[in-house]
Amino acid sequence: MLVLLRNRALAHPPLRIATMRPVRPLRTGLATLAAMLCVHLAAPGTARAQETGAASVVQQGATDQDAPALLVADRVYMDGPGRLIAEGNVEALRDGLRLRASRIVYDEENGTLSVEGPITITGSDAAGDNSAVVLADTAELDADFRNGLLSSARIMLGQQVQMAAQQMARVDGRYNQLYKTTVSSCHVCTDGSPPLWQIRAERVVHDEVGQQLHFEHATLQVYGVSVFYLPYLRLPDPTQERATGFLTPTIRRNSELGTGIKLPYYIAMGDDRDLLLTPYVSEVTTTLEFRYRQAFSNGALSVSGAVANDTLDDADMRGYLQLAGTFYLPQDFVLRFNIEAISDDSYLTDYGYSDEDRLKSEIIISRARRDEWMRAALVHYHTLRDSEDTATIPALIADLNYQKRLFPAAMGGELRLSAEAHEHYRYSTLDYDSDDSDDITDGRDVTRLNVSADWRRSFTLAGGLRVETLGGLAIDSFYTTQDELLPTSQTGVTPYTAVTLRWPVQKVSDSGSVTIIEPVAQIAWSGGSQLDIANDESTRTEFDEGNLLGLTRFASPDRREHGWRGAYGAMISQFHPSGWTGRLVVGQILQDTPDSSFNEASGLTGQFSNVLVAGQVTAPGGWSLSARGLFDNEFSVTKTSARASWLNDDAEFGATYVWLGPDQAVDRDQVISEWTIDGAYQVSPNWGVSADIRYDVAEDQPASAGLGVTWTNECVDVNLAVSRTYTSSSVVTPSTDFSFTIGLLGFSTGGSSSASSGSCRN
Repeated sequence: MLVLLRNRALAHPPLRIATMRPVRPLRTGLATLAAMLCVHLAAPGTARAQETGAASVVQQGATDQDAPALLVADRVYMDGPGRLIAEGNVEALRDGLRLRASRIVYDEENGTLSVEGPITITGSDAAGDNSAVVLADTAELDADFRNGLLSSARIMLGQQVQMAAQQMARVDGRYNQLYKTTVSSCHVCTDGSPPLWQIRAERVVHDEVGQQLHFEHATLQVYGVSVFYLPYLRLPDPTQERATGFLTPTIRRNSELGTGIKLPYYIAMGDDRDLLLTPYVSEVTTTLEFRYRQAFSNGALSVSGAVANDTLDDADMRGYLQLAGTFYLPQDFVLRFNIEAISDDSYLTDYGYSDEDRLKSEIIISRARRDEWMRAALVHYHTLRDSEDTATIPALIADLNYQKRLFPAAMGGELRLSAEAHEHYRYSTLDYDSDDSDDITDGRDVTRLNVSADWRRSFTLAGGLRVETLGGLAIDSFYTTQDELLPTSQTGVTPYTAVTLRWPVQKVSDSGSVTIIEPVAQIAWSGGSQLDIANDESTRTEFDEGNLLGLTRFASPDRREHGWRGAYGAMISQFHPSGWTGRLVVGQILQDTPDSSFNEASGLTGQFSNVLVAGQVTAPGGWSLSARGLFDNEFSVTKTSARASWLNDDAEFGATYVWLGPDQAVDRDQVISEWTIDGAYQVSPNWGVSADIRYDVAEDQPASAGLGVTWTNECVDVNLAVSRTYTSSSVVTPSTDFSFTIGLLGFSTGGSSSASSGSCRN
């Protein structure tokens, strides 16, 4: 055993004690250090009250179970047998605990420490963060800091939650018992004025290991006024990330469901799974919402839904269920699934869970590598639309896809091989159109197989002219059942080729701005002819900058373009050092024989297509604008959409406009013209507002609107939201929804806030 006495400021040479005596076994911790110092300083020839000057004491040779301990002070001396006194900037460290005080007196006989303040004790919490701070005026502790009594104690948890008590008892190094306690995460003024909110309790027990706060006879006060009493209350301390208990309740007012309250209860079932149960009770409904989550070493699973008993429907029970997950399998395969089910078509909109008009359930296994892609998918649709019946739409869909890229050295370029198998199934068994309204056979089922092989190669000629060549062959086979108007099987072979020319030029100005102009042109040909098959998949064709130079504009290989066609256009890009960027695309398609499957709204029905104009602009300060439109030969708009937005640290604003002309082929009898405006503004560090509205210009009435107001400071978060839907159908009723939530920040239920704190008079 070796004891070193060392000067903190190195103003004196270290005092070494060379004569060692056998010492009886003592307690570990600070008691060992103090006792060792007592024994050696009391050796013959040493004064009874010898001062060591500014000194520190370090225990060497601690056992594997005992961490080294350290005592640092301006003066350490003996005051009688077995009585050690440390004075002036005293610091004691043991097992991750650091105690600072003005004076410490150690009594070897009783094994106690008398500490005079101001006292500060810091220590690592269960998460390993030094976030717990204890302040006190005086303390009586045992040598290991595991038990003791502190007067006028205050604890700061997570640098936000404050607990003040007349007296605090420390028990077994785990529990801090506070008596006559006040707890708050709000700013506390020194003028004696009460904080925004505080909890007063006769007794509070802080479990450092369990990371929990237990309150006995607790009263919630707002600006010093008692508003709520609970004989017992448990809250997680700020260091707890996942704790079982109630979360912030929400008061909700809905014109259909009445006034109700949601009281979520969170259950931590382990590090890898949890359960959230949310009872929702109102004048009209008794609902239980649930969400179960579990993490695995190779993925995650989520099960959510709700079960309700209400007076909106004649059914005894209503509800919905959603099962979703992602799993990473061997050989780079990924499994994804999302399964949805509901009791009735109006349930989701009645409760505001979703505004989907079709439920999509799917299971997908895929693998993507640099030169290979494969996918298998099974999809089911359940329609919620008034105009559709699940039995007569392609409700069950199966897909198999495979693509392989090869780079043969002999011929250069890229050889791409593709194969796709598809089947869609209708539940109806009829082989004719029962209502004659849409010319679609009620029970038609289709199976198709598509294989293709093509070769691609690019060249750069003199002057920077870029040439891209493509040639290939596709074989398509279809098998159709339950349709009296179509043949059972059809097979076609489609050879195709295309040449694309690009000539990008660049200009750099003296100011540093860069302008790139890229004229493009393409000529393409596809052989074969359109098969006598149903058009179930490529019913919505879009013409945009993404397929201006595409070999086909159809969304699925159940349709292919045939004959000669060409495309031309230009892309202009601008980049300025100040942060301005812009891009403009203009293009048009020429067709020898336009495909009859193109709908009017696509802009592709004539030999000369509509002119495509699309552009994006971004500017310093968070401004951006994007727009796309199709214009006929008289430059009248046939389809357009635009989005403008502004985003900075305090505000975000966006406006979207959509205009679509009538098109019977896509079941659009009237013009669609809508504005959507949304935004949020941080009025002050505490106040924030948000709003959104969707306005139907064609009908001259709003479709939906919402308003939200938030007030947040360092200890509370208040949210008020009002929304209104105006849509009406057999399954959707116009409704108004109101919600109000208050969260007490600082605990795991609300977390901390970066908003400004309250101010004091002085």
